[in-house]
Amino acid sequence: MYDFCLSPVYAALLALGGLIGFLTKGSTASLGGGVGSAGVLAVCSYASLQSYHRGQLCRPATLVSLAVSAALTYVMWQRYSRTGKLMPAGLVAYLSAAMTLFYIWNLLLFKPNLPAKLK
Repeated sequence: MYDFCLSPVYAALLALGGLIGFLTKGSTASLGGGVGSAGVLAVCSYASLQSYHRGQLCRPATLVSLAVSAALTYVMWQRYSRTGKLMPAGLVAYLSAAMTLFYIWNLLLFKPNLPAKLK
C-alpha cells in the first residue's frame, strides 16, 4: 500500500483533533500541533501521489511523514505516560505509532507496482 493511501486520513484525523482541542479547551498548542502536522503530512501525501502518477516513488516525502509520525508518537506518549489520559494523548500516540510502523514498512519492505511513465 502506498503512503498516500493512509496519510490523508491520518492528516485529517490530526487536524480534526487539533481543531476539537482548540474549540473545547481553547488550546492553541493543539490547534497548531494538529493542523501543522496535518499540513506537512498533506503536502507529503500530495508529493507522493504526484510522483506515483509520474511512475516514481517519492522517498523523501515518506521520510518526512515518518519523522512527523515518530515525533508525534514520542511527544504524545510522554504526555500519555504523565497524565494517563487516553484522550487525546494516548489515542494520538497509538495512532502515530501505527503510522510510524506503516512508514517504516513502506520504506523497507513495500514492493511497488508503479504505473508506466506517462509520455
